[in-house]
Amino acid sequence: MRAKSDVANKLVGMFLHEVSRKIAAKVGIGVRDPRYVQSVTQTFGANCLYCGKSLEQDRAAVEHLDGMNRFRAGLHIPGNVAVSCVRCNREKRRDDQIPILKLALTGWESFLAHDGTRCPQNCKSCYYWNSVWSDPVERDQKLKSSRERISTFRSIHAETIRLNDYLRSELVTHLEQVYRDCQAFATDSIRRRTDETLANLELIVALNDAN
Repeated sequence: MRAKSDVANKLVGMFLHEVSRKIAAKVGIGVRDPRYVQSVTQTFGANCLYCGKSLEQDRAAVEHLDGMNRFRAGLHIPGNVAVSCVRCNREKRRDDQIPILKLALTGWESFLAHDGTRCPQNCKSCYYWNSVWSDPVERDQKLKSSRERISTFRSIHAETIRLNDYLRSELVTHLEQVYRDCQAFATDSIRRRTDETLANLELIVALNDAN
């Protein structure tokens, strides 16, 4: 089941990348454009966009603020792509994989909303932010500062973000169908190939027995 889900998620990503490529061509700027790279650098410097800590080369990860999955339907477009540390990138996945968010409308806002006041005591994201900033006052200020900085950054690239927002409900519908179609195809194909393989094995065994 895990293998089929992994394949389905790969196709979801491929679909989102193709939509992203078309949008980038339409607006005339992509995430590799030097103008966009400069925008990211000017806003966040060489620091993680979430925790603000300095990025070392082996700790950097390409980060999609709205996750590129069937729940968040984020795109690989200006305003949605920046750089985070590997730890924040990994921790944020919990919010990205929740079908319906409770703390905010987007994955990145939800991730930065785990301030220890609105979640169950065993919340791993709240625990993570507590490990980054143990002082509650400092933690609240840092999380707020990150939210404001990211909001300002996204406002600079409002055109592409609006397109993503406009398409989101339709994207979610298509992404869910792509995911289900892929799983159904994988299940059917594996079953048929397995049956054929075992049928051939039984034939070989029968022939050997006859000889």
